[in-house]
Parts: sequence; C-alpha cells; structure tokens
Amino acid sequence: MLLWLASLLLAPTLVTPQEYKLRRANLRGALPDSAVILFAAPDTSRDPRSAMLPDPNFYYLTGWSQPGAVLLLTSDAEILFLPPHDEQVEVAEGRRVAADDPDAGRLTGFGEVRSTDVWEAELRRLAASVSRVYALKQDPRFEAVRRTLPGLEIADAAHSLARLRMVKSDTEVALIQHSIAVSIEAHRAAARRIRPGVAEYQIAAAFTGSLLDQGCERPAYRTVVGSGPNGVVLHYSTLRRRMDRGETVVIDAGAECAGYAADITRTYPVEGRFTPRQRELYNLVLGAQKAAIAAVKPGESLGPKGAPTKAAKQYLDAHGKPVDGKPLSHYFVHGIGHHVGLEVHDAFVPTEPLAAGNVITIEPGIYLPGEQIGIRIEDMVLVTESGAKVLTADLPRDLAQMEKAVAR
Repeated sequence: MLLWLASLLLAPTLVTPQEYKLRRANLRGALPDSAVILFAAPDTSRDPRSAMLPDPNFYYLTGWSQPGAVLLLTSDAEILFLPPHDEQVEVAEGRRVAADDPDAGRLTGFGEVRSTDVWEAELRRLAASVSRVYALKQDPRFEAVRRTLPGLEIADAAHSLARLRMVKSDTEVALIQHSIAVSIEAHRAAARRIRPGVAEYQIAAAFTGSLLDQGCERPAYRTVVGSGPNGVVLHYSTLRRRMDRGETVVIDAGAECAGYAADITRTYPVEGRFTPRQRELYNLVLGAQKAAIAAVKPGESLGPKGAPTKAAKQYLDAHGKPVDGKPLSHYFVHGIGHHVGLEVHDAFVPTEPLAAGNVITIEPGIYLPGEQIGIRIEDMVLVTESGAKVLTADLPRDLAQMEKAVAR
C-alpha cells in the first residue's frame, strides 16, 4: 500500500523500492555494528480530529504509510513488522496489509515481513550481537526499547537520519518541484481572490481548493493569510479578518504532494497598487532576498552568522532608513530560511553546513507593527555545487508583477 495513491499517480516520478533500500543501507553504514529500530506513526483512526500522517523518518526509509509498523535494521537484516488485521479498524478505515498476507513482501518491498507481536523478542535476539541500539529519542516508544534491552546502550538515531535527509536525491528534487508547481498554481488562484472586503479565509480556501483539485493531499502547514495588521504576525492563521483598502496581505502557503512539502510566501497590495511606503519596503525585502540567495553555496550556514543572513541584513541596513532609531534589520525578526522535504521544516543538523542537494527556503521579511505593515518574500532554493537554483522562480516576485497579479 503506497502512500496517498491518488497524488502519487499524479506525481512526475516515484521513489523506487531500490532507493528506499539504498537509504536503509546508507543508515546502516553510518551506524556500524548496531541495530536500528524505528516506529511508524501510531494509529489515530479512532480520533476524528487527528489525521493519520506518516512519521517522516519511518517513511523516508520504507515508503510505508500504514500506522503501527516497526522497522528493525542490523548490518545483515531488514525486517518490517506489521500489525495483525483488526476487523473493527478495517471496517472503518479500509483493509490494511498484515504480515501473514501472501503479497506482504511485494507490497512493502521487504524480503522479511513479520507481525508486530514479535518485534520485542526479535530485537532482543538481534541486539545480543551488536554493541549499540539506535532509536529516535523523540519517540514516546524510546523508553519501551530501553525497557526491552536493560543494560544495553540505547542511542538517538536523529542526527544520522537528519544527515541523510538533508541531501535530496534527484527523485526527491523532482517530487519537491511537483509540489512547488502545484503550490504556484494555488498561489495564483489565491491572488485572484484578493480585493477589499474579501475575508482572509476566502483566500485560504482558494489556495486549498486549488491544490486539492490538482490531486495533492493537503496544505503542507497551516496556511497564513495575514492582511493589514495581521501581516506582522509570523504564523497568523486565525483567518477571520476582511481585507481593506490600502493594505498589504501576506500569503504564506504550500502544498504537500506525494509526501513532499512546498513553502512559498508572497506579499500583495489589496487594491492592486502598493502605497509609496509599501513600495519602498517591498523593494528592500526583495533586494535583501536576492542578496541572500546570491550568498548561498556549499559550506555556508543558514544560521545567524551565515553569509545568507548577513547579506540580507546588510542590504536592509545599507539601503533602508532606520525606524524609531533602530536599523531596519532589527525588524527582520526570524531566521533567513530552513530545510524543506518530507516536512516543511525538514530534518537538519544545526552544525552541518549547506551542501549540494540541500533544498532550503530564503525568506527575509520586515515587520512594522506601528505601521501595520508586514512584508515577507519566500522562495525555495536548491543548493548546487556552485551556488543556488531558485526552484520557485515561476511565481513572480518583482513589485510590478505583484501588482499585476491582483490588478482589476
């Protein structure tokens, strides 16, 4: 059972069983003489408020989205454990794959598939021949592993998995580009709804309707549509205000397609024309973003001391006037960007520099509560051997194009 079959069928390419197997081999190579045990997301089907989302680390290694599974890796073994059939659950949620199904191996891509009833016993058996066992410390079941193996060191696998996930394969880049293409069309649909008197939730509805119509699963995160004073709230998602004349509106939204996220932000003038002050600030943010993108290259950092952050802040302070006696960069109140992949804020190791194959955002902003103006421009960038490639370039960001997108 592949993840989100409908959207996968619409994706331009799929991760093959061979690539999942290579990922597991890479993890085993990074953790020699060890066992690794990971758990799929728990079954939340009995809670109608909770979506059943796969655990990204588990999915990265297996491509398996059914809840309740367990993965056990050693230097010479790969075992996927599946929950037995539960008639009550399957009546409500549909039939699931269990270890005793004759096609379990073909559907999962694993040579050995067993019942979750025996994962603890199998872990104890295999752990007798290794020096260390790795699990995810953030998982509540980490303590269950510790109890199963008293006296044996249980280490955190998070950093090793993050190092692998930071560098995207060609297939992952293609899937991310597909999510971006869907998001761009959804952003255009949202922009077409912008006008005075329209509610923020109507803009969000246009975005979500478009991505669903294109076959994707869901928004990759809570959609931000912040008009006027709400534009200065970074993760504003109440969406109840109606836009007014003379304001800007920040739309921070991305689609999740075939498991991969997109993350794009644009700022529009509600009436189709920026005021002189809004034009000034918009061009400053755009200039800062271009400076930051030019500073992206392998070996650099997304942290506060990294070249992209420094380039953006230096641009703002060199070209913008202070506000209330403070340099303009004082009002750029968040980081310059983050990694994107199976999660919108994807796994990363803070001490690891940027490398070719990383997919990141570059998203400077200026937030002036006293003027009720918030402006953010966010694009997704692929780090290359020589610099950066803007993956979201098809969605306009120049000032004149932003005005044209909502002009009537």
